[in-house]
Amino acid sequence: MNVPAPLLQVQELGKRYGSVDVFRHVSLQVARGEFVAIVGESGVGKSTLLNCLAGLDHWDEGRITLDGRDLGTLDEAQRALLRRSHVGFVFQAFHVLPHLDVAQNVALPLMLLGRADPQRVQAMLAAVGLGGLGERLPQQLSGGQLQRVAIARALVHAPPLLLADEPTGNLDPRTADQVMDLLAAQARSEQAALVLVTHSAAAAARADRVLHLRADGVVSPG
Repeated sequence: MNVPAPLLQVQELGKRYGSVDVFRHVSLQVARGEFVAIVGESGVGKSTLLNCLAGLDHWDEGRITLDGRDLGTLDEAQRALLRRSHVGFVFQAFHVLPHLDVAQNVALPLMLLGRADPQRVQAMLAAVGLGGLGERLPQQLSGGQLQRVAIARALVHAPPLLLADEPTGNLDPRTADQVMDLLAAQARSEQAALVLVTHSAAAAARADRVLHLRADGVVSPG
């Protein structure tokens, strides 16, 4: 029986600022449809690691392979194109555009790919509980609703890899639970590999696997 290759593979990854290690010897792999949480104390480089996985930040040693492509061999333009088609990113601070309405914010990834699909946008809004709110501006929404917009935007173009950086950090506990339910359910329904970095034990507990990024930079099973 052939076992499919992991969607995301990280081998001996290291990142430094000057002579100071942010992390080192980081190795992990994530399959399609799998939910992996990365936890650790503040300052151990969780968000930096996530940015490296997206090709947004540079690393000093090791290798990242996404869907069979070695990110280290790509130039900035090639990384941007791969990220545009293969990665959805959910940020703690939402990063919605205030001058665009909800539907336009969600449609952005499709527009960048030249794949305008209003029906897909409306289906994603309905899936995240925002049906009928597409014409509202971001300032008319609550924090929980804004995070739902961010989730819909991250998933609308069906990327194989979904990255989430403290997506519940700005939310009250009840809303955070709802957002995590939604994020995990939607990622699985889209068969996306989901990598979450978080301080929240409750959020991490929902993952299929929990990895700890320790002060020495080693990722290990939790």
